[in-house]
Amino acid sequence: MGSKQWRLIPLLDASGSVQMAIDRWLLEQHQSGKHPPTLRFYTWSPPAISLGYHQRQYPQHWNNLTWRGQKLDLVRRPTGGRAVLHQGDLTYAVVTSGLPSNRVAAYQKICEFLIQGWKAIAIELTYGTAGRGYIHNPNCFGTATGADLVLADGTKLIGSAQLRRGDVILQHGSMRLQPDTELFVQVFGAEAFTPVQLNLSVDKIITALTAAASDCFDMQLEVKPLCLSEWNDILWQGTGNGEITQHS
Repeated sequence: MGSKQWRLIPLLDASGSVQMAIDRWLLEQHQSGKHPPTLRFYTWSPPAISLGYHQRQYPQHWNNLTWRGQKLDLVRRPTGGRAVLHQGDLTYAVVTSGLPSNRVAAYQKICEFLIQGWKAIAIELTYGTAGRGYIHNPNCFGTATGADLVLADGTKLIGSAQLRRGDVILQHGSMRLQPDTELFVQVFGAEAFTPVQLNLSVDKIITALTAAASDCFDMQLEVKPLCLSEWNDILWQGTGNGEITQHS
């Protein structure tokens, strides 16, 4: 039995600007002591490219990309790292506190549940090994650093990014399931694409990862969707900070 209570927000499909507003809000709420540690999973609709918080350089044509008749959103994350294409992926987010102050140790503590959860569905993941050269690559999935998780053949499956505020950490990451090859090549170029097609149901993945999180963080999860007052708070903050725009 877990010694702590965490919140599990059910799978949510929304625009990138809304998803980033939720993650920022969860971080702020936990930091102010109003909210327990949280785990959630989400998808991006419409598909989007998320830029790292400090990423200023990106190709001009990213502003005009479409996929299946929908314009791709361009959204800035509160976390660092490089651009990620969110289409055919599943994103996780963990907001918690009390982890090691060393950044790599904190990453690895959180990534334990990813490694354990994927192993439960027969997929072995290890840490990437790329050096500092990755900073010249605008594509988050173009290289795999020690903060990323790769398949046995070296293909990157999960790219994660982290933000720390005092003792509180937000870590979120994209898990590539069925990326559209043509769209990926449009965004990053043909040389950047390594094919991944995992024909696993999202429900199965979330079930495995949720069980692993309970074990790795020694806690109990309470399933609790966002309520109306929380939505009002999140969307008011999100549209008020000038960094994101609500997708219509």
